[in-house]
Amino acid sequence: MAQSERLRFRSTDAALQTAFDRATEMALSHRGNPADPVGDWYEAALPSRFAFCMRDVAHQSMAAEMLGLGKANSNMFSQFAKNISDSKDWCSYWEINKEGKPAPADYRNDEEFWYNLNANFDVLNAAWKLYLWTGDKRYVNGLEFANFYRKSVREYVERWVLQPDSLLSRPLHPNALAGYDDKDSFHRCRGLASYSEGVHDLKMGVDLIAALSRGMQTYADMLRLEGKNTEAAAFDKKAEQYRQHIENKWWSEKEDKYFTYYSSKGAFGYTEGETFLLWFDVLKDTTRTRKTIDQILARDWNIENQSYFPYVLGQYGYPDQIRSQVLHLTDPATKRREYPEVSYGAVQGVVQGIMGIDADARVNRVTTLFNGRAEDTHTIENLPVLQRNISVTESVKTTSLRNAGSSAVQWRVMFAGKHPFIMVNGARRKASQTVVKGSRTASFLEVTVPAGREVTARIE
Repeated sequence: MAQSERLRFRSTDAALQTAFDRATEMALSHRGNPADPVGDWYEAALPSRFAFCMRDVAHQSMAAEMLGLGKANSNMFSQFAKNISDSKDWCSYWEINKEGKPAPADYRNDEEFWYNLNANFDVLNAAWKLYLWTGDKRYVNGLEFANFYRKSVREYVERWVLQPDSLLSRPLHPNALAGYDDKDSFHRCRGLASYSEGVHDLKMGVDLIAALSRGMQTYADMLRLEGKNTEAAAFDKKAEQYRQHIENKWWSEKEDKYFTYYSSKGAFGYTEGETFLLWFDVLKDTTRTRKTIDQILARDWNIENQSYFPYVLGQYGYPDQIRSQVLHLTDPATKRREYPEVSYGAVQGVVQGIMGIDADARVNRVTTLFNGRAEDTHTIENLPVLQRNISVTESVKTTSLRNAGSSAVQWRVMFAGKHPFIMVNGARRKASQTVVKGSRTASFLEVTVPAGREVTARIE
């Protein structure tokens, strides 16, 4: 972006504004050189590797889009998609460096490499979110993308024995080499069934099942976009099978929380994983969801896990906790805050967590829902979304959206609580009510914002 068009945040909360400015500066410092052999890219791995890995890119990509790094997103997702192969059992490269090669820290050859099985579905879902945000349909039906998705939901699932009825009975290492060496991480971790990497005999992680459920649901949504409704319904059913498996097999009545892994010894246990139940949005039981969030907030986590919190908490409310998480992630005293995910997580946490901004290219719609503290007013300027820039100013009772694009955009303006009417540019209009995540009630209106115009909505 040109300097005058750079994403900017202004707030009555000086601490939060400082946090956002720090996060933006740090995030942009991780941008790679577009002239590198790999093409346009940004760091999404340990900075010393000059590389990007699938999990981190899936997490960082929305904030990257907001920061004007859309060309890098397009290139990096394409790199993952085109490198899926039969010889790697339908895995891609877990991590790619600036030379356009698989990072040596994670790859020796097509038979010996590190790979977390969540990755294909995380990337699939992240690409869908980018389509909804940008309107770039290549993320759905570009040739390399469509092939990656098709192989992931079919051959990949079969090769790694990830069918709903095989999750607890599958082999520990379904594609083990003839000369398998358990002490070699490129053998043992070639197909980890979780993002959690600290359990030696982990057969299945609840986070992988959540990724499978979301992946199948997202693929169904992609098929519907292409008019393939019958095929989409079949993948809806698969998504629900994985989700029901989590609810029926993984909830501990004794501990009042979800187990996070199942071992080769046939025992459930606890490690990391709860965060991804929220990230992949597979929980529908509101009581269990609240207890899961309480579990997350009650303990300390590594910085990678924490970097997800501002966004996922924002989907369920929690304004004070979102703010405190953003401040922590950007505090100069926080260890490892230079890890790329941290700054990107803070940016997304402000835009989508606190300000509740989202988009849906299918209906040319931007949504806003204020999740900030009652005393605060926030403004985001030059936010690229749906192939235009918008600016949004929010407080608990008033929201304005300015459309700097060349065509109209639909705006679903939402306010927390039950409000029979919403004022739009001074005219009273009857509002509708809906239930958003976490059993919260919100009132909303659908408003058209013409090109070059600003519309203000408020509740009385």
